[in-house]
Amino acid sequence: MKFRRQKIDDVQINLTPLIDVVFLLLIFFMVSTTFNQSTELTIDLPTATSNAPTSDRTKNIELVITADGQYVINGQTLINEKVSTLIQGLKEVGEGDLTRPLIITADAKSSYDMVLRVYDAAASLGITKLAHTAQKEPNL
Repeated sequence: MKFRRQKIDDVQINLTPLIDVVFLLLIFFMVSTTFNQSTELTIDLPTATSNAPTSDRTKNIELVITADGQYVINGQTLINEKVSTLIQGLKEVGEGDLTRPLIITADAKSSYDMVLRVYDAAASLGITKLAHTAQKEPNL
């Protein structure tokens, strides 16, 4: 009896079959793939003009939120920032016409809560036309 260990040859990995399989897959995908030329999606983007007639601008309700935490509606500063005061101010300036657009201009340093109060007031009044604007900083 032979109790000695026999020497095992080194394990080798033959990559030739793997290369053949990859090559066959590549040929399959090249032959079976079809290319279609698709048309682009047509989107009508809105346009804005800064030189709109002043008669169109007077129809808007302009609400400015300052960095100090004050609301200014069409040049009138409100006493406090409560939603009820904001609703009353929007009713007065809007003159009962809730179809007029509400343009909100908020300072970058104003809090998000103040903007959310405007949304709450607009929702309670049924104002559906809202727009946000930004003003350029003055050149110093």
